[in-house]
Amino acid sequence: MTTTARAQGATVWLTGLPSAGKTTIARLLGDRLKAEGHRVEVLDGDEIRRFLSAGLGFSREDRNTNVQRIGLVSEVLARNGVLSVVPVIAPYADSREAVRKRHDASGTPYIEVHVATPVEVCSERDVKGLYARQAAGRLTGLTGVDDPYEPPEDPSLVLRTQDQTPQESADTVYATLAERGLV
Repeated sequence: MTTTARAQGATVWLTGLPSAGKTTIARLLGDRLKAEGHRVEVLDGDEIRRFLSAGLGFSREDRNTNVQRIGLVSEVLARNGVLSVVPVIAPYADSREAVRKRHDASGTPYIEVHVATPVEVCSERDVKGLYARQAAGRLTGLTGVDDPYEPPEDPSLVLRTQDQTPQESADTVYATLAERGLV
């Protein structure tokens, strides 16, 4: 009987405002990790909401439920040797803390990355037209504008995407994974 070393999994949780650059960074990081032969899953918040959390609204309770579902899936993947990259708004500190505790309880590495892009920059990017719809009065509850975003108090890493390219941001996250012996 032979044994093989199991790959070390981890969760990279990218949190920030809408249009902060989370998904772009996650995809670039995921592509690099896959090219190096790592088992990787990018759990895009929009995709998860559409399929795993269909039917949930945007109340605080529904947002927390959505984040907990994503956190569970990510922790299970990471616990089983997958590098799980999670670009989600996750606006509330208590729901992110619950995800962190789930990872801690299973001994699974968890890296919280605050994609700290100013709301003005996010509004200029506005890849989904959310800020324009909110400004026109056609959308309420936009995180960071008329619904709160609670920035992480002690993230593993802070990215200021207005000061670096998406690739530089992804490389910074990769360097953090390397420093921790996860890649």
